[in-house]
Amino acid sequence: MSIDQSRLEQAVGTVFSDIGVSLGGPLVVLGDRLGLWAAMAGAGPVTPRDVAARTGTAERYVREWLCAMAVARYVEYDAASGAFTLTDEMAQVLATHDGPTSLIGVFPGLIALWHDVDLVERLFRTGGGVGWGDHHPALNDAQENFTRPMYRAAFESWIEALDGVADRLRRGARVADVGAGRGVSTIVLAEAYPASAFVGFDIDAPSVTAARKAAAETGLTERVSFEVADATAFPGAGYDLISFTDCLHDLGDPVAAAAHARSALAPDGTVLVVEPLAADRLEDDFANPYARIGYAISTLVCTPSSLAQPGARALGTMAGEARVRRVLTDAGYGRVRRVGTDAAPLNILLEARP
Repeated sequence: MSIDQSRLEQAVGTVFSDIGVSLGGPLVVLGDRLGLWAAMAGAGPVTPRDVAARTGTAERYVREWLCAMAVARYVEYDAASGAFTLTDEMAQVLATHDGPTSLIGVFPGLIALWHDVDLVERLFRTGGGVGWGDHHPALNDAQENFTRPMYRAAFESWIEALDGVADRLRRGARVADVGAGRGVSTIVLAEAYPASAFVGFDIDAPSVTAARKAAAETGLTERVSFEVADATAFPGAGYDLISFTDCLHDLGDPVAAAAHARSALAPDGTVLVVEPLAADRLEDDFANPYARIGYAISTLVCTPSSLAQPGARALGTMAGEARVRRVLTDAGYGRVRRVGTDAAPLNILLEARP
């Protein structure tokens, strides 16, 4: 075996860097739980003593945490003063759970992925699958925390980009949200369009229970309901809009689900498919900032989800536009249009009509 020393050093450096990133995850979570990020947000340069005093924590631990976050480039460090600064931009990502760029709520979901490694190992050996609801519960928490800020910031603009759909929703329309999970997308739309009625469908009963609770807490139960139903057989007809939000690739038989949605549309109704941003060729995804996350989630969660269902199509999280379009055309849609919007930097939006 002939080893290129420079390439060996590069390989070690790449993996060693990723180990450092992985070890930083628990520290980011601690920063949230202990209020360290919140204490630094908008405060300018602060010392470990300042942060400890504001959060009622031990200064020695805070000092070590700040050093770790500075090396990770999450906070800035001034050697002359010994002070640390959380920039306003980084605070938007780490110090709030509600902002459109918030990512702090995703980190605890890593617990679920590590917890289920043995499970996924068995799937590799057997070729079977596992549904979303059978994963560690932290996974659903992370999914909800990842999508809520994005949907609140962007979903209304996605609807406005569709041909005539927003006007129908403003006048009063019937909307079905397939694969609604805990109801984040359904509730966001219902809040934006108070004249319309919404029903969310999901195969996972605990998620539907959580969605019903969320609708009750927001006072939307007169216009919003949730039901346990398979995507290929959900009830109702005459829907003006049917959405598949970040779920078509999770389905065992996405063609059958899309075909059922087509049959459930009102005249001139619309299907909206929201999928993660992915290229049609792997080599074109190397520059995609989401691709590394997407392929990991696809391997650990989304592909197993499809393989646990009849059909087992296993599109994968990173299916790409061409494969999703093929699903829609195979399901009988004659018009499929990619919707362009600056509010979807990590998504592919497809508008489909019979």
